[in-house]
Amino acid sequence: MTDNRFAKRYSSDKKKSFFKGKSFILLLGILFGAGIMIAAYKTSVYFSTDESCMICHVHPHVETSWKLSKHVNNRSGVKTHCVACHLPPQNNTWAHYSAKAKLGLTDVWSYLTKDSADFNWDSKSELEHAVKYIPNESCKECHQNLFPEGISNDGVTAHLYYDENEKKLNLQCISCHLDAGHYNPNYVHSKLTGIPGADKVSASDSSKFFTDTVRLTSFSNYTEQIPGTAVSFKMIAIPGGTFEMGSTEKEPFHKADEAPVRNITLSPFFMAEVEVTWDQYWAFYGNTMSEGRTPPEKIYANNSNPNVDAISGPTPPFGFPDQGWGGGDRPAITMTHYAAETFCQWLSKKTGKKYRLPTEAEWEYAARGGTETPYFFAGNPKDFSDQGFWRKFFDAKTDSISSYVIYSKNSRNKTQEPALVLPNAFGLKNMLGNVMEYCADKYNPEAYSKSSVNEKNPLVTEGTEWVVRGGNYTSDAADVRCAARDHTKHDAWLKTDPQQPKSIWWYSDIRGIGFRVVCEPDASLGAK
Repeated sequence: MTDNRFAKRYSSDKKKSFFKGKSFILLLGILFGAGIMIAAYKTSVYFSTDESCMICHVHPHVETSWKLSKHVNNRSGVKTHCVACHLPPQNNTWAHYSAKAKLGLTDVWSYLTKDSADFNWDSKSELEHAVKYIPNESCKECHQNLFPEGISNDGVTAHLYYDENEKKLNLQCISCHLDAGHYNPNYVHSKLTGIPGADKVSASDSSKFFTDTVRLTSFSNYTEQIPGTAVSFKMIAIPGGTFEMGSTEKEPFHKADEAPVRNITLSPFFMAEVEVTWDQYWAFYGNTMSEGRTPPEKIYANNSNPNVDAISGPTPPFGFPDQGWGGGDRPAITMTHYAAETFCQWLSKKTGKKYRLPTEAEWEYAARGGTETPYFFAGNPKDFSDQGFWRKFFDAKTDSISSYVIYSKNSRNKTQEPALVLPNAFGLKNMLGNVMEYCADKYNPEAYSKSSVNEKNPLVTEGTEWVVRGGNYTSDAADVRCAARDHTKHDAWLKTDPQQPKSIWWYSDIRGIGFRVVCEPDASLGAK
């Protein structure tokens, strides 16, 4: 009896000591940890579904455009889910889950604190935004074979270029396949066929074509009409004069290449009221288009001949150069400096006048409109710019600048029609913002310091890049000052062009670039 009681008490003590011992605590820890891991995994799985992604992503067209895309609407029946594109591959565990946590917290915060009605959904579907949220390794994880059966010759060439230059040029698949995950009817990555807008004036409407150009009898504004087309545009008479070109260190956001200030004297000239529009550029394209891949040397030889009858113009671009934003009066964009010069050559032959690109001095003189302030309208760049410490706490002013300039604050990330802004004192629109404009000068950061204090009709002819002026629709207010200078980045603007040789007509990696024309007046007009 005594032994039995002792055995029971020993067994009870042993059980109590087990529940108080380290082994039990370790077991509880393992079970608790496993539970947390299972719960975290289940939570991760749940929040990796397409439905959970759409809880926060309330883009009104995101689900529809996804279902219409090649990632869902394809012959294989394979569906590519949101996380497969927007997160690093799962086999890279740390990168995948850290990116998931970061994006998840950002999405939840935005969902709770922001109103989706205020978002610019169009801009969020543009390439500049998309490249931030599409890891290139995710594309490569699914598409390991760059040369699938049925790929076109152009596709083979493009993918070979990508394979050879991916790391060197930091190429991304989405740069050429923006519509793969979300269908976009305005995006096409194939060679353009036909002429956009050609149906507006068909052959049966030839009665609307101009048969002659405008004859100038005085130095005054005129409306040019291009013979053989239905296109016309307004030219403004800019009187000659002397002005101070550049900016001093006192001007906010002044840069070294804007100094020293010089006295520049210019002869009179005519300048287009607005940047060359798509209507004008497509007329040029349709009249001069080169079929196929015409060798550049053949193009140069033809267009360099002063006695040539027909100008050789652009070869067909890839996709829609207007980015799906619309044509008409919007500024023509993405053409190279050579294409802009060739347009002027064609326009000169069509009209019998001397059209060309403006010199940098002519451009700044015209942009200032007789003023000596940072802009041709009243205002301090510091008040309009997003740069500076105080912009973390206070918004920049937009009330006056938005009436004259299409820039980062009001462009909605695309070019706009000139009717949306007011002209300067000369009657010119969009001299600042909308698109950067080509000049006839080569760029030299020391051009001002290497020239004399007083110059007449200067033109810089030495350098590797061209001057561009005015800023564009993505620019901060600091960069659309009248004196602000910039230049082409030829190689960078052709980074994703896979053609060999690369296009001499179209840039693949810049959208906010265009130009306007000037016309030299005949001496008989008595311009002053």
